[in-house]
Amino acid sequence: QVQLEESGGGLVQAGGSLRLSCAASGRTLTGFGMGWFRQAPGKEREFVADITPSRGITYYADSVKGRFTISRDNAESTVYLQMNSLKPEDTGVYYCAARLEDPTGRVTWKSAYAYWGQGTQVTVSS
Repeated sequence: QVQLEESGGGLVQAGGSLRLSCAASGRTLTGFGMGWFRQAPGKEREFVADITPSRGITYYADSVKGRFTISRDNAESTVYLQMNSLKPEDTGVYYCAARLEDPTGRVTWKSAYAYWGQGTQVTVSS
């Protein structure tokens, strides 16, 4: 069992940056693939980025590619999402999630992730 807790959300103007953190407890993140998802009001939760467990290969949604960076520190059992050049459409609740599966390519489907955090709100003003 692993518990995840996100932090780092807040209110930022368009063009600004935020760095989200996802800290794990209960066990380390070694062996887990990690993902970030987000959910805007009235919309489905959508994939943002993921990182593989051992080689640290990263994948991104087209909407954030070139602006967001996912990284992990297995020693600290923490995953990060650096968000730059933020846009109002990036507004939403951001969730981190952990999976034990490691399929090839982007893992965008929510059912692949067994553990979820409670989310952190990101609001980008225009």
